[in-house]
Amino acid sequence: MQVNRRLVVAVGLLALAGCSSRRDDKFKTYRGPDVTHVLVYKSRRRMYLLHHDEVLRDYDIGLGFAPRGHKRFSGDGRTPEGTYIIDRRNPNSKYHLSIGVSYPNKYDDAFASTQGKSPGGDIFIHGRPPEYRDGRRDWTAGCIAVTDDEIEQIYAMVRDGTPITIRP
Repeated sequence: MQVNRRLVVAVGLLALAGCSSRRDDKFKTYRGPDVTHVLVYKSRRRMYLLHHDEVLRDYDIGLGFAPRGHKRFSGDGRTPEGTYIIDRRNPNSKYHLSIGVSYPNKYDDAFASTQGKSPGGDIFIHGRPPEYRDGRRDWTAGCIAVTDDEIEQIYAMVRDGTPITIRP
């Protein structure tokens, strides 16, 4: 009877372990130097995570479907240029994981307003859904895209409040 009870408990624990999803695996731990700045060069399609002047990691990136120029309006397909802040994170993103960029700022809002348009928003660094894993580089509506494995690293390393500079 004691053996049967242990067997039932062991099978139950294995069943519970099997119910856990990859979802928990996407949250990594990082114990290295603080990321003090994120730097993006749109023309190079590169993003760098910096600790002061030291490059901790760098990534190939995808951009908005109209990659040249500064984002001005909702729907223009451009990735913003300038200095912003990492201001939020979405652990339930349809793009695996995502961290938010504080676009639009007051200058972006003011310019769009003078044109009678919305500046847009919801700019993130995020992973790639299956339909965009075909090698296309610039497919987002203005976000910065990396692989799912890379956004897991970035999500762990970059804290809210970190400055991000996006250069042409």
